Amino acid sequence: MTTAATTKPERPKGLRLLWLALQNRKSAMMLAFGFSSGLPFALLVGTLTAWLGEVGVKLAMIGVFSWIGLSYSFKFIWSPVVDRVRLPGLERLGRRKSWIALCQALILVSLAGISFTDPVNSIGSFVGFAFVGALASATHDIAIDGWRIDVADDDVPIELLSAIYQFGYRTASIVGGAIALVMASHMSWAEVYLAMAAVVAVLIALTLAAPDTPRPQRQILQGALAEPGALKPHTRAVCLGVVGLSWLWAIWRIASFAVSMLNEAAPGEAPPSVADFTRIWGPWILLATVFLPLAVAAFSNWLKTRPDQVLARHDPVHSTARTVANHLYSALVAPLAELAGRLKIGVLIVLGFILTYAICYNIWASFAYPFYLDELKYTKEEVAFASKIFGIVMTMLGISLGGYLFTRIGRFPTIMLGAVLPPLGNFLYADLAEGGHTIDAFSHLLRLDSLAASLGSDGRMTRLLLAICYENVATGLALTAFVAYVSGIVSKRYGAIQYALLSSLLSLVGTLGRGAVGEAFDLYGYAPVFRVTAATALISVLFVSLEWLRVSREKRVSPESVD
Repeated sequence: MTTAATTKPERPKGLRLLWLALQNRKSAMMLAFGFSSGLPFALLVGTLTAWLGEVGVKLAMIGVFSWIGLSYSFKFIWSPVVDRVRLPGLERLGRRKSWIALCQALILVSLAGISFTDPVNSIGSFVGFAFVGALASATHDIAIDGWRIDVADDDVPIELLSAIYQFGYRTASIVGGAIALVMASHMSWAEVYLAMAAVVAVLIALTLAAPDTPRPQRQILQGALAEPGALKPHTRAVCLGVVGLSWLWAIWRIASFAVSMLNEAAPGEAPPSVADFTRIWGPWILLATVFLPLAVAAFSNWLKTRPDQVLARHDPVHSTARTVANHLYSALVAPLAELAGRLKIGVLIVLGFILTYAICYNIWASFAYPFYLDELKYTKEEVAFASKIFGIVMTMLGISLGGYLFTRIGRFPTIMLGAVLPPLGNFLYADLAEGGHTIDAFSHLLRLDSLAASLGSDGRMTRLLLAICYENVATGLALTAFVAYVSGIVSKRYGAIQYALLSSLLSLVGTLGRGAVGEAFDLYGYAPVFRVTAATALISVLFVSLEWLRVSREKRVSPESVD
């Protein structure tokens, strides 16, 4: 029987728990760090395209510019450096704070540099500052994720810190999106970004006041890699070398083409074609970053069956080089090796699912602001309200709907809806690009036009709100389905690493395709391209169907092995 002396007091729940937590220093800093993560992403990956569109930068160039967002997709590659390396002169700030403060300083320099650079006459410098900011922001997110895990305790658990982080992140997306657009209506874009740099300066001051955890005296990442039966270090090094070189080649190929786009073509020479690059090199980049590492991972599983390639006893080596190599192997090879070993040939279906799911949204997201502002001629205030404030509310509604549907109709029916619904929104945007006649008829049929008029809105704004409503609800549902799916497919042993790797692949195809889509927008206009890209639903539906069949078959064969 539990005695009074051992009974724990009941925890407060709901909003009261959140309020009490925010009075805690760690929780208050988590809110600031969440804001610090969301602000540069909103400014560099989203809002900056509105500035570029306003000054007449071609959509193909905007598509290539959006490749800076690959920093967030590839950040797991250099996460071992952030986790292990001590920064000279800054280490005294703290294990995580030193990296957070350094990255925030680089973000500040990036935003200030952007504010003093003319994107029309100095596009190379402009993109350079933006790339530095995106790289620093992605690195900064790694350190913040580590800080959140380190400081969590019984008083402020990780679940609460994660929720507070999301609140800060979403708030920053409104500041870096809606508020930045409204500010740009009353001042120059350069002044907007300089003001945002000042906000980052405040965040740096808050970071210096944050608590931190001490660095372990001796950090060793050995675990299963040092135990008998694991691949020998030199064998792992060969596998890691192949995968590492393939990633480096892919990153170099993308970066070199992006640089070539920034240079003026020689007289008589045609400028580089983004569509040609995507068609010729896109498949090779996917091969180098996804399928070659998968093949190496599967090969490493086969090598484990050979006694001469595995450890016969515990590996006692604890050098810094071995620790970093183990980190990289755990980030680039081991997660795919575990998936390949567990799922067998089904891993190809899983990767196809992940690479194509929500591809339609990922492809066109960077062109939203130029479409609203330059093509449709909405004002910055109208877009700020519709896209960021109203749009975020609709996204949260879609997230809630996705969670509800999971409990009511099941996992794969909800995932299938997430594959079908977002691409259909492209037909709404195609109609919007051609005047919105179908949207107007729908609005009149449901008397939404009368409701909008009573609220002081006109038909033009109603069209935009309806299109954004559908897209954001559908996308929120799809992303909820995706997160739930990936969370269910990862193993507990490699949970965090596998999730980071697989979730990063979601945006890979879409990001690579943005340049080609931007070029198509320039050549053919918005409406035709919207309709063509809606066909991506067919690919996504195919892979969802195959995965549904695979999981159903696995349940029939071994019911206890599947949740």
